[in-house]
Amino acid sequence: MRRLISIFLGSLLIGVSIFLSPSATWAYPFWAQQNYENPREATGKIVCANCHLAKLPTQVEVPQSVGADSVFKAVVKVPYKKDLTEIGADGSNVPLQVGAVVMLPEGFKLAPQDRWTDQIKEETQGVFFSQYSEEQENIILVGPLPGDRNKEIVFPILSPDPATDSSVQFGKYSLHVGGNRGRGQVYPTGEKSNNTIFTASAAGTISSITPGDNGENLITIEPDGGKSFTETIPAGPTLSVAIGDKVEAGTALTNDPNVGGFGQLDAEVVLQNPARIFGLLAFFAAVSLAQVLLVLKKKQVEKVQAAEGI
Repeated sequence: MRRLISIFLGSLLIGVSIFLSPSATWAYPFWAQQNYENPREATGKIVCANCHLAKLPTQVEVPQSVGADSVFKAVVKVPYKKDLTEIGADGSNVPLQVGAVVMLPEGFKLAPQDRWTDQIKEETQGVFFSQYSEEQENIILVGPLPGDRNKEIVFPILSPDPATDSSVQFGKYSLHVGGNRGRGQVYPTGEKSNNTIFTASAAGTISSITPGDNGENLITIEPDGGKSFTETIPAGPTLSVAIGDKVEAGTALTNDPNVGGFGQLDAEVVLQNPARIFGLLAFFAAVSLAQVLLVLKKKQVEKVQAAEGI
């Protein structure tokens, strides 16, 4: 009985600790999993852009064509300036982190580790891959990861085999890729994070700026007519106003601390049928042979004409 009670209390303690102190890897793109059944909207926009409002370029490298049941690499690049730091949730400066999502065609998936080459194992060291959901193994997520060591994220991909999967055909397929660096400006709940600009909700004059809890700043604004109101600025952004300043609705009260951004793009890969390659090689060989025979025939005709004195 005591053993059962100990096991129960231990499980309860672990559950409470996980709930109260979620792992950092939940930061993103885990939120997208919770709020969207599919990470790509009908417009083509990847839902990460709903929270990461700034834009920065993302690049991807994939082979032009791959064979059936083969392992290939999709390399997602999320470049940014060296030694860049960002505002953490507590307002302190922290190293910039990166994340990525790769939406593969149906049938494609993350390659099992027993098929990874030594080079792939070395390139993916310290990287944890996860599926978007149990039903969508063709959507692979990574992040957050330390940005200074993961500006290029290698995704080992396994191509399907039409011989064993009747739902897959040889041909051209599209991949949708998103790469992010830094924290978002909006939480999935719609609230602003401390990694964005805070503005005045109405016009007036700033009458006071007082410190609040956890590094917050409380800015009291006196409108020309009506009751004063307070804007709460969380720890992190730097105030760009002072007492006595007049502000309009929408005036920036802080700087923009965001240094990251999200970018997305599409890529294409051809699932190549070996029979097409063999057919192409046979065609090239036939053309080459025809050219050789044509030259030989021409030489033969020239010899006959010379012998006849034509």
